[in-house]
Amino acid sequence: MTTKKHTKLSLWVLAWPIMIEMLLQFMIGTADTLMVSRISDHAVAVVGISNQFFMSAIILFMMITSGAGVLIAQKIGAGQEQDARTVAVMTLQITFGLGIIVSAFLYFGAHLVSAWLQIPMELQPLAVTYISVVGSGTMFTSLMLALSTIIRNTGNTKSPMYISIGMNIVHVFFNYLFIFGALGFPQWGLYGVALSTVMSRGLAVIVLLYVLRSAFSEPIKRRDYNLFRWPLLKEVLRIGWPMSINGASWTFSQITIFALIASIGATELAARTYLNTLESFCFLLGMSLSMAGQIQIAQLYGAARLSETYETAWRVLRTGLAVVMVNTVLLVAFGRVILQWFTSDNDILVLGVSVLLMNLILQPAKMVCNTFISSLSAIGDTRFIAVVGVSSMWAVSVGLTYVFGISLHWGLLGIYAAMTLDEYVRGALYIMRWRQKRAMWGFGPWNGQNNATTSVRSEIET
Repeated sequence: MTTKKHTKLSLWVLAWPIMIEMLLQFMIGTADTLMVSRISDHAVAVVGISNQFFMSAIILFMMITSGAGVLIAQKIGAGQEQDARTVAVMTLQITFGLGIIVSAFLYFGAHLVSAWLQIPMELQPLAVTYISVVGSGTMFTSLMLALSTIIRNTGNTKSPMYISIGMNIVHVFFNYLFIFGALGFPQWGLYGVALSTVMSRGLAVIVLLYVLRSAFSEPIKRRDYNLFRWPLLKEVLRIGWPMSINGASWTFSQITIFALIASIGATELAARTYLNTLESFCFLLGMSLSMAGQIQIAQLYGAARLSETYETAWRVLRTGLAVVMVNTVLLVAFGRVILQWFTSDNDILVLGVSVLLMNLILQPAKMVCNTFISSLSAIGDTRFIAVVGVSSMWAVSVGLTYVFGISLHWGLLGIYAAMTLDEYVRGALYIMRWRQKRAMWGFGPWNGQNNATTSVRSEIET
């Protein structure tokens, strides 16, 4: 059987399609928020807090997809493409099955979810509508996550970029039809936004499945979906379950913070939702570098090139910090003007502008965390990430959010202070861990790869 040759790709070759994809997703996501804001500020608040919850729902799939992505890249780096192909097929089997279960729960349990999120009573009807419709399409969301992860970790970052761009353009077009009643369609408001989301994701899944067929040297056919190997699944879960726990911790901590903000008032909730959209611009390009770095580091680690593995993380960090700081300065400089595109409510504007300045110290710390979470994940050191993440997110971020934001009545400024401290605590611990890897691997100017294979094997076995 012929094995497809996967050449080593540079960081920028991997990163630029992810950068363009995330940048255009941000721009189209911003347009989406602008269109929803034409319904009402209440509708924007509902979309913001509901989307935080949907992120928590897909954590279940991250246990499989995140571990699978790392393992696929490692297997390709080690020249074991057939194993990588089998991992891809198993990932789709599991995520599709779980997706159907979660979709049914969210469709029938929207009232329960809305109440659990402590959404204000005046927003409850909108929330139930949005959660039930978007939640019913979770099977498409799970498959999109799995397919994009698989394809990217083979080194093909361009195809998911093109598909994501197309999906978001279709989504905005459907929004135009369903929100404003264009071309004879009814004006469905927030229900139309939710329906547009599900339809555009369903179309994206169809195209991603087509691309997956040729992702490996041996095309994936219908009969291949019976492939299943327990040893490989165990490897996926070994890497993936701590990553999913860390992701779940972050998502649920954010939901808790959103709930605390909602308990302060609808103005604060709307302001945080708008800021969340704006802040995405600060770190999305840096985040794309982290994602590309993870693919490269995993392949280098699988090939037992440990010196390059170690140095790649620092190169990602240096580049990412420069990009993030430029974006953050631009956001602070033009923040008020941009916020006025979304809302004319003066209370929201004043609050939003006052908080924007804190991003100058928040965003660099986020870049540090993203870089070393990706790097440690790429070599399978995911348990450490989970232990640090769960501890700091809840003790520092959520705990101090309650103290600063609620008890001391510092409001949104106090909440941002708590989130900033959390990022710095975790970032410092992740850096210390990465430095320990150099000593563990034992490479220097003369013996860079002498014991590389032995080191990699011993780490995998432990």
